[in-house]
Amino acid sequence: MKTDETMDLSQVEVPEITDAEKQFNEQNAILCSERNLPLQKVKNARDLASVRNSPVKPGRVYRIGRVSDATPQDLDILFGDIGVKTLVDLRSPTELKDDPTLERDEVFANFTDMVFFERGRLVKELGPEEKRMQKKSKRDRVMKAVSGARKGSKDVVLGFVDNFFGAEEDEEDDEDDFGEDECIGCIEAAQLIQESARRRNRKERHFVSIMNELKYVRGTLSKLRKRDIAKTIIKSPTTIISKKARENIKKPFLEEINEGGLPMLNELLLRFGAPGIKYVLDLVSDANRHPVAFYCTAGKDRTGMIAAIILALLETDDDAIVEDYSLSANVYAEMNDHKAMVGALSQRSLDAKTFLGAPPQVMKDTLDTIRLTYGSVEEYLDFIGFDEESRKRLIYVLTTE
Repeated sequence: MKTDETMDLSQVEVPEITDAEKQFNEQNAILCSERNLPLQKVKNARDLASVRNSPVKPGRVYRIGRVSDATPQDLDILFGDIGVKTLVDLRSPTELKDDPTLERDEVFANFTDMVFFERGRLVKELGPEEKRMQKKSKRDRVMKAVSGARKGSKDVVLGFVDNFFGAEEDEEDDEDDFGEDECIGCIEAAQLIQESARRRNRKERHFVSIMNELKYVRGTLSKLRKRDIAKTIIKSPTTIISKKARENIKKPFLEEINEGGLPMLNELLLRFGAPGIKYVLDLVSDANRHPVAFYCTAGKDRTGMIAAIILALLETDDDAIVEDYSLSANVYAEMNDHKAMVGALSQRSLDAKTFLGAPPQVMKDTLDTIRLTYGSVEEYLDFIGFDEESRKRLIYVLTTE
């Protein structure tokens, strides 16, 4: 299989859209022009107060796309006019490695970097000379099949396929999780939130990977029937050592991913991303950190999930939450590497139209899944440890003058 770097983009066929989809996108474009911030390079950026009938007060919390591409005009709006004080980067280590502008001084020079580690619920403040992505010594905690994404992978879906089915190049440790004894200089996340007043005057960028390739592997495995896995392995007993056999074993996994699509990704995100989701909600609940802007690559799926949870807790109508999510439908088409994304998905037998869109039904299904699985949004938040007192604080800081 060709790597992303050698792909001939002129041969990539972008999926055609139907007349109904075209009309939907045109309607979305009108709403986007009314609600999105007038930014040049940062896509999909809007105040949660812009959602129809949203109780959120303006200027408290924003959902945006990747901020590192911001133009000088974008920076004037984000950090001048709005005065964003806290950035929350939801991307996985794989995606961070692939972002050449991750440490861009024009954007981040005035921000203190904070890294959230799920294991132990710890946070590490990086020093002025420390970088988020540093090569680490190889550890044996993660099985080789998922120990590192091929350079050029764009998101967790691509990373999953590359990792599980045998990436042979550029293997690095993506699981930056430390135990309490290993995380030098770390403090407990709860303590960091409690002590936020002393940091109220500084800008912070928090790295909170709420979905990565290993979680996607675990989640997909949990969805497959054992007999399907066993049947495939029996047919290809040399899977572990044979590259050709690994190709044969892909079918049930890829079928599960394509059939499950974004609803399954969101379902796994709710389950496996719980510690990070709680941490993000704690940050948003802290008035000392406002205004907060959270983002992933396109500001669509992980960003959309955080936005939906906040809005649902504030009793925003489902239709309005779905509408806000659907405004992300055009975002990948507007990105410079849209063809590369389509090509990368197609190379891995993944349905580009499924994973690059934002159809309303996806968010409808996601909200239904929360209620069916957990009982209610409040009960889901109990499940992740965001208790009633925390919820009251979040509601208060976002809705009170």
